[in-house]
Amino acid sequence: MTPAPAPTAEPVAVCAVEALLPEQGAAALLPDGTAVALFRLYDGSVHAVGNLDPAAGAPVVCHGIVGDRGGHPTVASPLGKEVFSLLDGHCLDDPGLALPVHPVLVSDGVVHVSPPRDPAAGSGRAS
Repeated sequence: MTPAPAPTAEPVAVCAVEALLPEQGAAALLPDGTAVALFRLYDGSVHAVGNLDPAAGAPVVCHGIVGDRGGHPTVASPLGKEVFSLLDGHCLDDPGLALPVHPVLVSDGVVHVSPPRDPAAGSGRAS
């Protein structure tokens, strides 16, 4: 068995920001094997959360429906329709569920994603 690559705290270049269509998700795989779902919103902000739906166990969050609740950007799982905050990963419908949040930096038109700040907690906080 091949050991998994060690996680790194360094941001990883993932894609050009123009490759992300507004309000639509895209999946990316980080070098350590972590699957992330990327979302560029109409306001120009880019968010990255774990792509694995915690309720269904399927890598489908990137296919979710982007929305807003109370002024906070959200994504709804395409399977169970649970709604997650793109800011902190918590589920607005089930407090027992959360998505990890990956810090994002857009530099020179390139999206860079880092591992979640606190992977043991299940979700990190975006800066």
